[in-house]
Amino acid sequence: MRSGIEVGVQEGRLIEMRGVDVDFGAARVLSHVDLTIDRGEIVTVIGPNGAGKTTLLRVALGALRPHGGVVERAPGLVIGYVPQRIHVDPVMPLTVDRVMALTGRPDAGAVAHWLEALEVAHLRRRQLVDLSGGELQRVMLARAMARAPGLLVLDEPTQGMDVGGQAAFYALIRRVRDETGCGVVLVSHDLHVVMRATDKVVCLNHHVCCTGTATAVARHPEYRRLFGPADARELAMFAHDLDHHHHEHGAPDGLDPAGGHHHGADHAGAGGGAERTRP
Repeated sequence: MRSGIEVGVQEGRLIEMRGVDVDFGAARVLSHVDLTIDRGEIVTVIGPNGAGKTTLLRVALGALRPHGGVVERAPGLVIGYVPQRIHVDPVMPLTVDRVMALTGRPDAGAVAHWLEALEVAHLRRRQLVDLSGGELQRVMLARAMARAPGLLVLDEPTQGMDVGGQAAFYALIRRVRDETGCGVVLVSHDLHVVMRATDKVVCLNHHVCCTGTATAVARHPEYRRLFGPADARELAMFAHDLDHHHHEHGAPDGLDPAGGHHHGADHAGAGGGAERTRP
């Protein structure tokens, strides 16, 4: 099978991976992985520790070339990246303004807009080391969005936050998507918290175990084998919204009757189906 990174995908698609393999020495970390990310779509990748989630993001970012398969990208695709964590040296003076200007030097107007939009403009002269975890992640999100990316990539962006902080941050991700129309791919260890923020879930354990709406994946046998049974009350709390609307064919908002999705949905396609893609 040919391998590598190519340019040229169908209209509206940002990245398409087909049959991607990645080996580290004798160990196969990703095996025949298929993944698509479309404009305006929020895709969440979940899986146990060591499942290859960060490796998958590195392939998507172009930082790692696969050993097998094909990765196709939209021409001129700009990617914004929010890392899992950053190390801030407490003895190095580094303000929010300074970190926003490091590498790339985005437009000053875009920086000001996103710091304001993400409610961290008042922190511009604060030292990074003095920020809370939630404040730091908002700053890093603003920095990524100031580049006007077509695709936003986040690696465990809410690690260390409490449940309320996680829910608030994922609500911000939806707002960012709604405002810009960018695609989003993120890694998370907690499906229930991201349920209302995501359009498609990919369950990864070196290969793609199953993919579909968050509700359907949480009830899929492969997901339950990896994470245990989902609690129905948690699913209802994060997946549903009392004022959701239905389309003329009866499908709930977020699930197209033909199998697609609608990005204005307030829940992640409750009642949709998960596809098992590999044993």
